[in-house]
Amino acid sequence: MSRPDHQFGTLLGLDHIGVGVSDMDASVRFYAGLGFVDVVFDHTGDLGGLAQVTGHATTRARVVYLRSATPTVLGRSGIKLVQILDRPQPPLPDGFAYGEPGVCEVCIHVKDYEEFHDGLVRSGHTVLMDPNDQILEPYDTHCGLSYVEDPDGAKIEFIEWRSLESGWPHPSGPQGVNHVAFGVGSSARTEEFYRSLGFTSKLFDMEGVNEPMNPWFEAVGRTPPSQRMMLLMSPHGGSLEPVQQDPAGPDMRGEWGHLGTFEFSLGARNLDLAVAHLGELGVELVGEPVDIDLGGGRSWRYAYFRDPDELYVSVTEVRA
Repeated sequence: MSRPDHQFGTLLGLDHIGVGVSDMDASVRFYAGLGFVDVVFDHTGDLGGLAQVTGHATTRARVVYLRSATPTVLGRSGIKLVQILDRPQPPLPDGFAYGEPGVCEVCIHVKDYEEFHDGLVRSGHTVLMDPNDQILEPYDTHCGLSYVEDPDGAKIEFIEWRSLESGWPHPSGPQGVNHVAFGVGSSARTEEFYRSLGFTSKLFDMEGVNEPMNPWFEAVGRTPPSQRMMLLMSPHGGSLEPVQQDPAGPDMRGEWGHLGTFEFSLGARNLDLAVAHLGELGVELVGEPVDIDLGGGRSWRYAYFRDPDELYVSVTEVRA
């Protein structure tokens, strides 16, 4: 019996979230405080294959790829910090609240998240949302969540999947990136697309006004919209949370590399096989695949495509 290609691990779920930063050393310290102390690579140089993505002929940047020191099945993914060096770093899109077209957040799974959140608050971190518990439809999934802000304004969510965590006796603290949230025009269209890329399970699917987020919209002069949110999961990596607003919000995709969360990446064991698989699905690349030699037998390979909402998504193979 034949099986879908995604079951062979051609694409490995969410690999990392890209975050634009203005001061790399300060951001590395900030994310180390969230458990991301495993520096997979720290590369400075020209990044090929980005002319169509960025609108610039060349891009020179410092890129630091981080993973959690204590990853779990609920926090499988990492973070890629990017500081552009050959032009000004584009700003965080003005008026961004949550769920508009663009990348919304970094979500980190944390056991006993209230204690972790309170510790960060005592140390001076900016709070965006106090801890609160929610029961998510349609499976009555129990989670707790809160938000802080990174040094450049990115929203950092701490989530504790209480219904899932009970079966995993891990110590308290952060466990790595659980998911990325991003705004879309049609939840149904996005779900169909990413299911074809291996995100074949759904943890929740709910719609309504998420009241703890209301201050974010009111701060930019908008009435809080109704939002449909779902969590699409891969058996191999982190998850995706597409968000559809009603009424639709303004375009907050911004320029590639802008401050805050600007992209996400799917993982691949072999980039060539992953690119071939995308081609079979009718997904065209934007630019050519890129190989970067990190030295010492280490390598970083990536390619980009557009999703149905014109978000630039990368596929990444890291051997380091």
